[in-house]
Amino acid sequence: MLLPKRVKYRRVQRGRLKGKALRGNTVTYGDFGLQALEPAWVTSNQIEAARIAMTRYIKRGGQVWIKIFPDKPITEKPAETRMGSGKGSPEYWVAVVKPGRVMFEIGGVPEDLAREAMRLAAHKLPIKCKFVAKETEEKGSEE
Repeated sequence: MLLPKRVKYRRVQRGRLKGKALRGNTVTYGDFGLQALEPAWVTSNQIEAARIAMTRYIKRGGQVWIKIFPDKPITEKPAETRMGSGKGSPEYWVAVVKPGRVMFEIGGVPEDLAREAMRLAAHKLPIKCKFVAKETEEKGSEE
């Protein structure tokens, strides 16, 4: 399970999930990626489940990159507690994912294998995703 070693503040505010991903919206390391189509909080357990689904399907061939990191603590108050008396204690960690963000990348495997591995990983996540391939560098060379 992913979580930060240390943080500046133990509890953070919820924030808003608006706008598109400005960074991390292209496939950089591998050949294929899994891109988010909706905004969401993706928990560290969901990231781990998706990673396991991918690596098991490709039978540890190729390489998998996780491009999101859960660095936002989510607090919860105990069950059957009255309102008030401050904010709850941190319970789990989430990664804030915006539309367009490439969450996972895979390399060193054929496309049909990568597509199926990403499909299995997408089922573990709380959002709609799409399979994307690395854009070839032909656009820049045409002068």
